[in-house]
Amino acid sequence: MRLTEITDFSAPELDVYARLTEAQLLNRFKPKKGMFIAESPKVIMRALDAGCRPVSLLVERNHINEEAREAIERCGDVTVYTAPLDVLTQLTGFQLTRGMLCAMYRPAPISMDQALLNARRVAVLEDVMNPTNLGAIFRSAAALGMDAVLLTGGCTDPLYRRSARVSMGTVFQVPWCYVESNWQEDLKARGFQTAAMALTEESVSITDLRLREAQKLAVILGTEGDGLKEKTIEDSDYTVKIPMYHGVDSLNVAAASAVAFWELRAR
Repeated sequence: MRLTEITDFSAPELDVYARLTEAQLLNRFKPKKGMFIAESPKVIMRALDAGCRPVSLLVERNHINEEAREAIERCGDVTVYTAPLDVLTQLTGFQLTRGMLCAMYRPAPISMDQALLNARRVAVLEDVMNPTNLGAIFRSAAALGMDAVLLTGGCTDPLYRRSARVSMGTVFQVPWCYVESNWQEDLKARGFQTAAMALTEESVSITDLRLREAQKLAVILGTEGDGLKEKTIEDSDYTVKIPMYHGVDSLNVAAASAVAFWELRAR
């Protein structure tokens, strides 16, 4: 390992960890040199498995254990910056999860056709802006049978540090892409039926057999608070609700996604 002890907080090599915002990481070097920050050995390993290229590592000295060593070794000949926890917390402004960050180049975006290749069940996220919710939805999508995730332009970036961390790196395992405004038409042209998760008078239960028996189904989830747009609901083949008890009318979008993905998975 090529360890470099941090002595100069103003070193430009540390900008990516200490001074650039998520937006700057995405836009400043766009399109070919955009970066993201992977946090924790597991997330870093899954990013590497997906072909992402590391730039450098930032590691708490006391966290260089077996799991961290494996991630460091897999990153090859990149600089590994290290320091005690208090120094890293001062540098980054937060406490590192599992004591490890990796700056990586963003993977090339994929097309809708690539994301949907051989897919039978797809999650569509409309303007889901909270990075914690988005990361949790990706984790559920990976675990509960979704073959791909499509995102509208109003969604937060799946490679945002918190999103990727909460997802446990599944943002690198499930194919995903951003979609154009006519995404419902594009899905239907590819043989998908669409199911909007929303509470309306026309909503059918999530246990409706037509949903389970659909050959191709896209499960659509909306933004926190406001839910799906009216036009999205109107253009969907089904409007679907999760039965509730004790006077509760809805779930957090991340919790709702887990229920929906499990119930509507391909049989």
